[in-house]
Amino acid sequence: FFQFSFVDLFGVQRSKLVPASRVREIAEDGAGFAGFAAHLDMDPTMGDLLAVPDASSLQPLPWRPEVGWLSCNLVHEERELAHGPRNVLRRVQQALAERGLTLKTGVECEFFLLDRAGVALSDVLDTQ
Repeated sequence: FFQFSFVDLFGVQRSKLVPASRVREIAEDGAGFAGFAAHLDMDPTMGDLLAVPDASSLQPLPWRPEVGWLSCNLVHEERELAHGPRNVLRRVQQALAERGLTLKTGVECEFFLLDRAGVALSDVLDTQ
């Protein structure tokens, strides 16, 4: 399987898990998503958008190495979706490069630890 992914405007990963037998089709045409349902500032009348995978981003999922993960560029009506987060990042990188600058970014990972009952560890620690 391959997981075709993009990030919405709120930073939430959206993805489709696709069987390997359909990868060539998706790689060429993109995976269809309802833009309004994926929180991309689109309404239902605008039709689907396509998540076109970037082959250079292919990585096996560490917890499931038989699944390949790919980051996707968003396309709507055969044009790059202007406000797609990855598309915006690429334009900013290009604009900075024209000025001789390099964009450096980092990731802020946030997570919650839960016990088997679904209680957050922070809730347990707060009561002790």
